[in-house]
Amino acid sequence: MPSLDDVTVLVPTYDEAETIGQVIDDFREAGFDDVLVVDGGSDDDTDDIAAEHGARVVYQTGSGKGQAVREGVREHVDREYVLMLDGDATYRAADAEAMLEPLFEGEAEHVIGDRFADMREGAMTRFNKLGNRLINRGFAYVHGEEFGDILSGYRAFTRESFRRMTLSSDGFGIETEMAVECAKRGIETTVVPITYLPRPSGSDTNLRPIRDGGIIFLELYRRAKTNNPLFYFGSLGVMSTVAGLVIAVYVGIEWVTVNVSHEVLAVVSAFGIIVGVQLLMFGVLADLILTLHRDTLQKIDEET
Repeated sequence: MPSLDDVTVLVPTYDEAETIGQVIDDFREAGFDDVLVVDGGSDDDTDDIAAEHGARVVYQTGSGKGQAVREGVREHVDREYVLMLDGDATYRAADAEAMLEPLFEGEAEHVIGDRFADMREGAMTRFNKLGNRLINRGFAYVHGEEFGDILSGYRAFTRESFRRMTLSSDGFGIETEMAVECAKRGIETTVVPITYLPRPSGSDTNLRPIRDGGIIFLELYRRAKTNNPLFYFGSLGVMSTVAGLVIAVYVGIEWVTVNVSHEVLAVVSAFGIIVGVQLLMFGVLADLILTLHRDTLQKIDEET
């Protein structure tokens, strides 16, 4: 039976001097002896404080949370399980056992902590709550999985399942990217309720809601190309076709009402409609190929 000795607590940080000591102390008191802090070049002594409280401190070569997570797991973790969380003291060590249990029992390879199960007052603004809800619904629609809270920074996963993911995001899009990879590669994923706390007074967030929210939406859409090609190419095709039809209507009205021809616009209209229809057809074909590919892999798994 696995134990806490098989777990590395991974904490990507940047300027978390106000909270990192408390986070490390909480998890060490909970029985975790390997707390790995990946520092992104903090200017406020985060690294020194982390080391003083007993954490292993390494420095990422690039920048951004995504880069820190990838380097931390692939280059500095040698244990079977990883418990990942932010260094802002918004996640509790008391929830660690529930996060790890599905892994230890062999019921899942990746666990997401659902912050909305017990979100304390002041932990998230209304604007951020709305953005999170929209992103989660968009993910469920595009990728066909309901993971509850794909932006949660509290994760538990096996090192082997992480290595099967193809990750490239450098910033806060890493959680979205991991969720997409779980859906795409059939990594057994479960969601457990956790408590989400407000940041302690005096600490500042590194999150920029509008900028990072836009990045996350783009990441969701970009990843649909290989996981839901009908949606990806179909949406582009619909936009192109609609744009072409709108231009065609305008050209037709101008010709009928004032007898003015717009040859260039007519060509643009025809091009938009043709490209749109082709994209729709390509989306249908790509979706068919993906479905056949998945069916083939499923049969292979069943035979083996």
